[in-house]
Amino acid sequence: MEKVVIIRYAEIHLKGKNRGYFERVFTVNLERSLKGIRHELHRTSGRYLVANFDAERIDEILSRVARVFGVHSYSLGYLVPNNLDDIFSAVKIVAPKTGTFKVDTHRADKKYPLTSMEMNAEMGARILSDNNALKVDVHEPQSHVYIDVRENGTALVFGKFLEGAGGMPVGTSGKGLLLISGGIDSPVAGYMMSKRGMNVEYLHFHSYPYTNEQAKDKVVELARLLSRYALTEKLSTVSVTHIQEEIHAKCAAELNVTLLRRFMFRIAERVAKKKDAKCLITGESLGQVASQTIEGMTSSNAVVTLPVLRPLVGFDKNEIIERSKKIGTYDTSVLPFEDCCTVFLPDFPAIKPKLSFIEEEESKLDIEGLVNEALATLEELRV
Repeated sequence: MEKVVIIRYAEIHLKGKNRGYFERVFTVNLERSLKGIRHELHRTSGRYLVANFDAERIDEILSRVARVFGVHSYSLGYLVPNNLDDIFSAVKIVAPKTGTFKVDTHRADKKYPLTSMEMNAEMGARILSDNNALKVDVHEPQSHVYIDVRENGTALVFGKFLEGAGGMPVGTSGKGLLLISGGIDSPVAGYMMSKRGMNVEYLHFHSYPYTNEQAKDKVVELARLLSRYALTEKLSTVSVTHIQEEIHAKCAAELNVTLLRRFMFRIAERVAKKKDAKCLITGESLGQVASQTIEGMTSSNAVVTLPVLRPLVGFDKNEIIERSKKIGTYDTSVLPFEDCCTVFLPDFPAIKPKLSFIEEEESKLDIEGLVNEALATLEELRV
């Protein structure tokens, strides 16, 4: 009998002839998530088993597995030969000591001599014989004993299905570049695109010395927290201080944010193409702030050719906050260090700016020179 972590994948089983590719990427991601912990990873007919692991680090193993996209559910259980006595030896460990229970058997090996119902009855009778403090309740049991009879002469015995992160394995949906600020929204947007299998790298704009090093450290920490899910270690930073100063000095004040965002998109597209990323990702939510109107978003899109993905576009703030708390980025996001969008913030920013007015004001600036100056400040960090 061997203690194992049982992993079941999510949407991969729908991939038909491409399933092998998705399984290989999923395997690589599981191995990466468990890096630094002694273990063996085995794949067997739709199941992955983490075996021969450091028992003292089991909580950490379970925590890491829970964050791997593509995991539908996971369990801590036992791998045994599929004869009745060996199965019952594991069942006795998994079964509760008091209360009500139900045995639930899945029989992947259809040639196994007992049907699922017969196995349920056999193991249920043995449990009751072993412990008369227990009672069977097949409708609303307090505890379950699950038995999974596999095709290779083994069985898996466990007591709980634990919910995984779901989604698709990171790396199966191309690469995108996330414009990450120090706020609540953009980390959630990055998380959601990683969940759909996208390999997400991060780009942060700063306005030092108007913003301080603590603001930058905050973003580095957010990227590190996201890397637990996204398996991405790369964060790029670019200074836009000179751009903001030029906009503030030469352009209509109500367009400060709109014009800055157009510069950000231009710079982000250049960085993305350098990294072979196929899209830009933002944390924008329709109508949340003045720059996130449909006119503002259209203005930003107009200066780039890459698609811009906005996974939070239909979310309200409470929904975003809830997800931020769930993935563990909220406490860092609300630290009181301001990002570059708060610098030279006008009292009355344009809500529905006309593109003709935007372009007229932008013509006062050396766009190409300012973009190149910003790109010269590009810094690559590993989080």
